[in-house]
Amino acid sequence: MNSDFVSIGLTNPKSTSNVGAVMRAAGCYQVDQVLYSGARYDRAAKLATDTKKAHTSIPLINIESLGVDELIDAVDEETKIVCVDLIQGATPLPYFEHPKKALYVFGPEDGTISQKVVDRADHVVFVPTVGCMNLAASVNVLLYDRLAKSTQLVADDELIRRSKDVNNNVKVRAPRK
Repeated sequence: MNSDFVSIGLTNPKSTSNVGAVMRAAGCYQVDQVLYSGARYDRAAKLATDTKKAHTSIPLINIESLGVDELIDAVDEETKIVCVDLIQGATPLPYFEHPKKALYVFGPEDGTISQKVVDRADHVVFVPTVGCMNLAASVNVLLYDRLAKSTQLVADDELIRRSKDVNNNVKVRAPRK
């Protein structure tokens, strides 16, 4: 995903734990920046929930000066805006083809994406579930889907060695005969 440019837009997130988990996912899936609107997260951001400290290499930017619905104005013209929410008429994620340059916009934990943003979006997708997932889970599923559909997916032992933490030294045994 290195030649792509991926942004995550969070609409007025309220939960520091969800934003921390989004930042961890951003690090795992090579997101370039995370934008958010609103003031609720800033009030609670003193709590450390970004356990991998992804914020040290991935910008976490409050774009409040643009306004709550203006996440979409924080990216260039080439970037496709993709709203991700349980919205009638949306494309199921398994059938969605991800653009190279994307801003994925997610609604707040206790609301949804504004109609204004949905109307300006290039795509609207949803994760097929029974019930709704929380914000961080939705971001993780979306980013995993993007990676799984990517031609740059590398699934080998080198990727595992780079990705695992120091507490994981388990190996697959040779199959029994």
